[in-house]
Amino acid sequence: MKISIQGLSKIYGNGKTALSDINLEIENGMFGLLGPNGAGKSSLMRILVTIMKASSGTVNVNGYDLTKNRKEIRKMLGYLPQDFRFFTKLKTWEFLDYAAALSGIKNKKERLTKVDEWLEKVGLFDSRERQANNLSGGMKRRLGIAQALIGSPKIIVVDEPTTGLDPEERIRFRNILSELSQQDVIIILSTHIVGDISSVCQNLALLDDGRMQFNGSPEELIKMAKGHVWQVNTSGTEYDILKNKYAVISTIPSDEGWEVQLVGKDIEAKQAIEIEPNLEHAYVYFMEYLSNH
Repeated sequence: MKISIQGLSKIYGNGKTALSDINLEIENGMFGLLGPNGAGKSSLMRILVTIMKASSGTVNVNGYDLTKNRKEIRKMLGYLPQDFRFFTKLKTWEFLDYAAALSGIKNKKERLTKVDEWLEKVGLFDSRERQANNLSGGMKRRLGIAQALIGSPKIIVVDEPTTGLDPEERIRFRNILSELSQQDVIIILSTHIVGDISSVCQNLALLDDGRMQFNGSPEELIKMAKGHVWQVNTSGTEYDILKNKYAVISTIPSDEGWEVQLVGKDIEAKQAIEIEPNLEHAYVYFMEYLSNH
């Protein structure tokens, strides 16, 4: 499987540019699309799943042109939008059965088997008889994940998938996607939460203000931040200076005052210790100091 995006742009009717000249190659496995809210991630996702048309540029999905072969591409897709909602008063299992039928599973017995299998996978089997609209926010999100995956799609697009999920549910979701990524599928995970992709994505792209700022592996991005991440034990006065001058990642109370992790090019602080960057450090460093927005 392969998605090739060339010169993709989207300008809305009010003149706002959501995407500007995006060029991207996405192959099998997990691909992370990272960026702040309003970066253009959702616009790109909506174009890829044929909900919205681009203003210019081309998208080729495994040999199919997105503008000419929308029906064929839709058969490959599983999609979880950021604002996933239920539009009918169905029980949890009924909604998932309906989603399975829409995905092309015609055999009733096969559908019901898959419904129970996916309800078990997302931890909703015990709630199968509850009205879907009456589930908690996190449970609705899990049901949304199940409806995106039940048809065994070749391309899985999930937009801010862990919104409303607790830490245990996030781990469950990441494990499901990690298992699926070993097959002949493309999984595009769009998020502003770095932790969602730090351990599961082989490659990622950074979007900001509609432009692609970085495309490569998490390790490549982390390498760019090496030498620019610091831990400082500081008192209140120095802390106020530091937080106004550098990007503060975390602040933990200590006996001396604060234990602060921050990123910056030239750190002027007492007792500053260089530490190894992780993906969150690298993302903040890149967006603060290296991106061309």
